[in-house]
Amino acid sequence: MTSNERRSPTTPAGQGKGAWLSVLERGANLLQDTAPLKDFDVYVVGFHPAKDDPQMQMEAHHFCRVVNDDFIQCVLFDGNTREANLIGIEYIVSEDLFGTLPDEERSYWHPHNFEILSGQLIAPGLPAAAEKAFMKRLLNSYGKTWHTWHTGRHDGEAGHRLPLGDPMLMWSFNRDGECDPSIEQDRESAMDLDTTKTREQRQSFVAEAHPQEGVNVLRDAFSGTSPVRGVVDVEDA
Repeated sequence: MTSNERRSPTTPAGQGKGAWLSVLERGANLLQDTAPLKDFDVYVVGFHPAKDDPQMQMEAHHFCRVVNDDFIQCVLFDGNTREANLIGIEYIVSEDLFGTLPDEERSYWHPHNFEILSGQLIAPGLPAAAEKAFMKRLLNSYGKTWHTWHTGRHDGEAGHRLPLGDPMLMWSFNRDGECDPSIEQDRESAMDLDTTKTREQRQSFVAEAHPQEGVNVLRDAFSGTSPVRGVVDVEDA
């Protein structure tokens, strides 16, 4: 991953790998098919707060399979190296598919427009034109995200060495100032990003951004925040 390498903030509990594992790995490489994993080849990085505890925030590395124009499924890790820990899953649906969901189900799905228009969601390594096209495809979409393991934050906050407790429903940030600046700055430096430039490049999307459900869900959990142009809750439209 060169300069964009992000190592997990946590080393799992347990002992080293025994000889039996190397035998298993050699056999698996030769004889077992990993077909379900082969198309998880789209890589994006963003931040997630827990819906019920929005001060619990994590950097999340998504490795995704584009099933079709309306549905994407992702496995989530706390880094992008071979040692990264699996921390959850995210399903992404288009605005059209979201509109088919019953009202109760919609409360599980967070909006994506802030992540895109703010420059917070990135696709490392993609050529600029390809990243812009992919982000435009994600505009007005929604995600349903469960984290099963809080391994900590890359800026030094300690996490758990094993997945503990119930899965956590995660949400999206929807205003400037909601995401802890320390984790934004840590990623910016470590991955050599220019989020301000990325945000400027995505302003051409604003006219195509629709009001979304869930934008106001965490509004009262933070103070000193400010709205971003194009990110509007349907109740305010």
